[in-house]
Amino acid sequence: MAKQLIKIENLKKDYVNDEIVTNVLYGLDFEINQGEFVAIMGPSGSGKSTLMHILGFLDTLTTGKYTFNDRDVSNLDDDKLAQIRNEEVGFVFQTFNLLPKTSVYENVKLPLLYSKLKDKDKRVKDAIKSVGLLHRIDNLSNQLSGGERQRVAIARALVSNPSVIFADEPTGNLDTKSGKAIMQILERLNNEGNTIILVTHEQYTAQHAERIIKIVDGKIVSDEKVSERMSAINGEFIK
Repeated sequence: MAKQLIKIENLKKDYVNDEIVTNVLYGLDFEINQGEFVAIMGPSGSGKSTLMHILGFLDTLTTGKYTFNDRDVSNLDDDKLAQIRNEEVGFVFQTFNLLPKTSVYENVKLPLLYSKLKDKDKRVKDAIKSVGLLHRIDNLSNQLSGGERQRVAIARALVSNPSVIFADEPTGNLDTKSGKAIMQILERLNNEGNTIILVTHEQYTAQHAERIIKIVDGKIVSDEKVSERMSAINGEFIK
Protein backbone atom coordinates (compact mmCIF):
# COMPACT_ATOMS: atom_id res chain seq x y z
CA MET A 1 0.00 0.00 0.00
CA ALA A 2 1.36 3.42 -1.00
CA LYS A 3 2.44 5.75 1.78
CA GLN A 4 0.49 8.97 2.20
CA LEU A 5 2.61 12.03 1.39
CA ILE A 6 0.10 14.90 1.58
CA LYS A 7 -3.16 15.21 3.48
CA ILE A 8 -5.26 18.37 3.24
CA GLU A 9 -8.19 18.89 5.63
CA ASN A 10 -10.69 21.76 5.33
CA LEU A 11 -8.03 24.04 3.84
CA LYS A 12 -9.11 27.66 3.40
CA LYS A 13 -7.14 30.60 2.07
CA ASP A 14 -8.07 34.26 2.33
CA TYR A 15 -6.12 37.36 1.40
CA VAL A 16 -6.66 40.57 3.36
CA ASN A 17 -5.89 43.97 1.81
CA ASP A 18 -6.96 47.20 3.50
CA GLU A 19 -9.47 45.20 5.57
CA ILE A 20 -11.00 43.75 2.41
CA VAL A 21 -11.09 39.95 2.64
CA THR A 22 -10.80 37.98 -0.61
CA ASN A 23 -11.69 34.30 -0.33
CA VAL A 24 -9.55 32.14 -2.64
CA LEU A 25 -9.87 28.53 -1.43
CA TYR A 26 -12.91 27.12 0.34
CA GLY A 27 -12.55 24.08 2.60
CA LEU A 28 -10.51 21.70 0.42
CA ASP A 29 -10.04 18.04 1.40
CA PHE A 30 -7.82 15.52 -0.42
CA GLU A 31 -4.83 13.19 -0.08
CA ILE A 32 -1.87 12.43 -2.33
CA ASN A 33 0.25 9.31 -1.93
CA GLN A 34 3.95 8.88 -2.66
CA GLY A 35 4.58 7.98 -6.29
CA GLU A 36 1.37 9.49 -7.65
CA PHE A 37 1.17 11.70 -10.75
CA VAL A 38 -1.62 14.17 -9.97
CA ALA A 39 -2.81 17.09 -12.09
CA ILE A 40 -4.46 20.06 -10.39
CA MET A 41 -6.56 21.58 -13.13
CA GLY A 42 -8.71 24.69 -13.37
CA PRO A 43 -9.25 27.92 -15.31
CA SER A 44 -7.40 31.15 -14.58
CA GLY A 45 -8.47 32.53 -11.21
CA SER A 46 -9.69 29.16 -9.94
CA GLY A 47 -7.17 29.05 -7.08
CA LYS A 48 -5.01 26.24 -8.45
CA SER A 49 -1.77 28.24 -8.33
CA THR A 50 -2.53 29.44 -4.79
CA LEU A 51 -3.05 25.81 -3.79
CA MET A 52 0.26 24.81 -5.37
CA HIS A 53 2.03 27.60 -3.48
CA ILE A 54 0.59 26.33 -0.21
CA LEU A 55 1.44 22.70 -0.98
CA GLY A 56 4.96 23.77 -1.98
CA PHE A 57 5.54 25.91 1.13
CA LEU A 58 5.66 29.18 -0.82
CA ASP A 59 2.53 30.41 0.97
CA THR A 60 0.55 29.48 4.07
CA LEU A 61 -3.05 28.44 4.61
CA THR A 62 -5.51 30.59 6.55
CA THR A 63 -7.35 27.78 8.32
CA GLY A 64 -7.40 24.00 8.07
CA LYS A 65 -4.69 21.38 8.36
CA TYR A 66 -1.81 20.38 6.07
CA THR A 67 0.04 17.15 6.87
CA PHE A 68 3.23 16.48 4.88
CA ASN A 69 5.21 13.27 5.36
CA ASP A 70 3.36 12.54 8.62
CA ARG A 71 4.13 16.01 9.98
CA ASP A 72 1.63 18.79 10.66
CA VAL A 73 3.07 21.74 8.73
CA SER A 74 0.01 24.01 8.98
CA ASN A 75 1.55 26.61 11.30
CA LEU A 76 5.31 26.45 10.80
CA ASP A 77 7.32 29.68 10.73
CA ASP A 78 9.03 30.96 7.59
CA ASP A 79 12.43 29.47 8.43
CA LYS A 80 11.06 25.96 8.91
CA LEU A 81 8.94 26.25 5.77
CA ALA A 82 12.02 27.35 3.82
CA GLN A 83 13.96 24.36 5.15
CA ILE A 84 11.28 21.89 4.05
CA ARG A 85 10.97 23.65 0.69
CA ASN A 86 14.71 23.40 0.10
CA GLU A 87 15.10 19.80 1.22
CA GLU A 88 11.91 18.09 0.09
CA VAL A 89 10.34 20.05 -2.78
CA GLY A 90 11.36 20.64 -6.39
CA PHE A 91 9.75 23.24 -8.65
CA VAL A 92 9.38 23.52 -12.42
CA PHE A 93 7.82 26.80 -13.57
CA GLN A 94 6.34 27.93 -16.87
CA THR A 95 8.92 30.73 -17.13
CA PHE A 96 11.85 28.40 -16.22
CA ASN A 97 13.25 30.84 -13.57
CA LEU A 98 16.87 30.21 -14.53
CA LEU A 99 19.76 32.63 -14.01
CA PRO A 100 20.35 33.85 -17.59
CA LYS A 101 24.13 34.38 -17.66
CA THR A 102 24.92 31.33 -15.59
CA SER A 103 25.90 27.87 -16.81
CA VAL A 104 23.60 24.87 -16.85
CA TYR A 105 25.79 23.30 -14.15
CA GLU A 106 25.54 26.31 -11.83
CA ASN A 107 21.78 26.66 -12.35
CA VAL A 108 21.19 23.04 -11.43
CA LYS A 109 23.52 23.33 -8.42
CA LEU A 110 21.57 26.26 -6.90
CA PRO A 111 19.32 24.19 -4.55
CA LEU A 112 22.44 22.57 -3.07
CA LEU A 113 24.20 25.79 -2.06
CA TYR A 114 22.96 25.58 1.54
CA SER A 115 22.43 21.84 1.59
CA LYS A 116 24.29 19.38 3.79
CA LEU A 117 24.00 16.68 1.14
CA LYS A 118 27.26 15.04 0.06
CA ASP A 119 28.59 14.34 -3.45
CA LYS A 120 27.12 17.58 -4.79
CA ASP A 121 29.10 17.46 -8.04
CA LYS A 122 27.86 13.93 -8.79
CA ARG A 123 24.28 14.89 -7.93
CA VAL A 124 24.39 17.83 -10.33
CA LYS A 125 25.87 15.82 -13.19
CA ASP A 126 23.46 12.92 -12.63
CA ALA A 127 20.49 15.30 -12.69
CA ILE A 128 21.70 16.95 -15.90
CA LYS A 129 22.32 13.53 -17.45
CA SER A 130 18.79 12.43 -16.55
CA VAL A 131 17.32 15.16 -18.79
CA GLY A 132 19.80 14.51 -21.61
CA LEU A 133 21.81 17.73 -21.38
CA LEU A 134 25.33 16.67 -20.39
CA HIS A 135 26.56 18.04 -23.72
CA ARG A 136 25.23 21.46 -22.64
CA ILE A 137 26.58 21.43 -19.10
CA ASP A 138 28.90 24.43 -19.60
CA ASN A 139 26.53 26.46 -21.78
CA LEU A 140 24.87 29.57 -20.36
CA SER A 141 21.11 29.19 -19.93
CA ASN A 142 20.43 32.09 -22.31
CA GLN A 143 22.17 30.08 -25.04
CA LEU A 144 19.56 27.31 -24.82
CA SER A 145 16.22 26.77 -26.52
CA GLY A 146 13.00 26.98 -24.49
CA GLY A 147 12.72 23.20 -24.32
CA GLU A 148 16.31 22.88 -23.14
CA ARG A 149 15.77 25.54 -20.48
CA GLN A 150 12.80 23.64 -19.13
CA ARG A 151 14.88 20.46 -19.02
CA VAL A 152 17.48 22.37 -16.98
CA ALA A 153 14.67 23.46 -14.66
CA ILE A 154 13.62 19.82 -14.24
CA ALA A 155 17.22 18.82 -13.47
CA ARG A 156 17.37 21.60 -10.86
CA ALA A 157 14.13 20.32 -9.32
CA LEU A 158 15.57 16.79 -9.17
CA VAL A 159 19.03 17.51 -7.82
CA SER A 160 18.17 17.34 -4.11
CA ASN A 161 16.09 14.15 -4.56
CA PRO A 162 12.89 15.82 -3.28
CA SER A 163 9.80 14.08 -1.95
CA VAL A 164 7.65 15.82 -4.57
CA ILE A 165 8.09 17.79 -7.80
CA PHE A 166 5.63 20.58 -8.60
CA ALA A 167 5.31 21.43 -12.30
CA ASP A 168 3.40 24.70 -12.82
CA GLU A 169 2.23 24.95 -16.47
CA PRO A 170 5.57 23.37 -17.55
CA THR A 171 4.69 23.32 -21.26
CA GLY A 172 3.00 26.75 -21.38
CA ASN A 173 5.90 28.54 -23.11
CA LEU A 174 6.91 25.68 -25.40
CA ASP A 175 6.05 24.49 -28.88
CA THR A 176 4.23 21.18 -29.28
CA LYS A 177 7.37 19.09 -29.85
CA SER A 178 9.24 20.56 -26.89
CA GLY A 179 6.15 20.28 -24.69
CA LYS A 180 5.82 16.60 -25.52
CA ALA A 181 9.48 16.05 -24.63
CA ILE A 182 8.97 17.72 -21.23
CA MET A 183 5.89 15.61 -20.49
CA GLN A 184 7.86 12.52 -21.50
CA ILE A 185 10.56 13.37 -18.94
CA LEU A 186 7.96 13.96 -16.20
CA GLU A 187 6.24 10.69 -17.06
CA ARG A 188 9.53 8.80 -16.94
CA LEU A 189 10.42 10.37 -13.58
CA ASN A 190 7.04 9.29 -12.23
CA ASN A 191 7.59 5.76 -13.54
CA GLU A 192 10.87 5.77 -11.59
CA GLY A 193 8.94 6.51 -8.38
CA ASN A 194 8.91 10.31 -8.18
CA THR A 195 5.75 12.06 -6.97
CA ILE A 196 4.65 14.64 -9.55
CA ILE A 197 2.01 17.34 -9.01
CA LEU A 198 1.18 19.09 -12.27
CA VAL A 199 -0.70 22.40 -12.29
CA THR A 200 -2.39 23.24 -15.59
CA HIS A 201 -5.47 24.76 -17.23
CA GLU A 202 -5.19 22.45 -20.25
CA GLN A 203 -7.16 19.20 -20.38
CA TYR A 204 -4.68 17.70 -22.85
CA THR A 205 -1.74 18.30 -20.52
CA ALA A 206 -3.66 17.09 -17.45
CA GLN A 207 -4.47 13.88 -19.32
CA HIS A 208 -0.84 12.75 -18.87
CA ALA A 209 -1.44 12.36 -15.13
CA GLU A 210 -2.97 9.37 -13.38
CA ARG A 211 -5.47 11.50 -11.50
CA ILE A 212 -7.04 14.92 -12.02
CA ILE A 213 -8.25 17.24 -9.25
CA LYS A 214 -10.41 19.95 -10.83
CA ILE A 215 -10.82 23.28 -9.06
CA VAL A 216 -13.39 25.93 -9.97
CA ASP A 217 -13.87 29.14 -7.96
CA GLY A 218 -11.70 27.84 -5.12
CA LYS A 219 -13.59 24.58 -4.66
CA ILE A 220 -12.86 21.01 -5.74
CA VAL A 221 -15.52 20.00 -8.25
CA SER A 222 -14.06 16.58 -9.08
CA ASP A 223 -11.21 14.27 -8.08
CA GLU A 224 -10.98 11.33 -10.44
CA LYS A 225 -8.58 8.76 -11.81
CA VAL A 226 -7.75 9.26 -15.47
CA SER A 227 -9.53 6.47 -17.34
CA GLU A 228 -7.42 6.82 -20.49
CA ARG A 229 -4.04 8.36 -19.76
CA MET A 230 -2.14 10.06 -22.57
CA SER A 231 1.39 8.67 -22.67
CA ALA A 232 4.06 11.05 -23.94
CA ILE A 233 6.41 8.10 -24.25
CA ASN A 234 4.47 6.24 -26.92
CA GLY A 235 2.05 8.97 -28.01
CA GLU A 236 -1.02 6.85 -27.34
CA PHE A 237 -3.84 6.76 -24.82
CA ILE A 238 -3.40 3.92 -22.35
CA LYS A 239 -5.82 2.47 -19.82
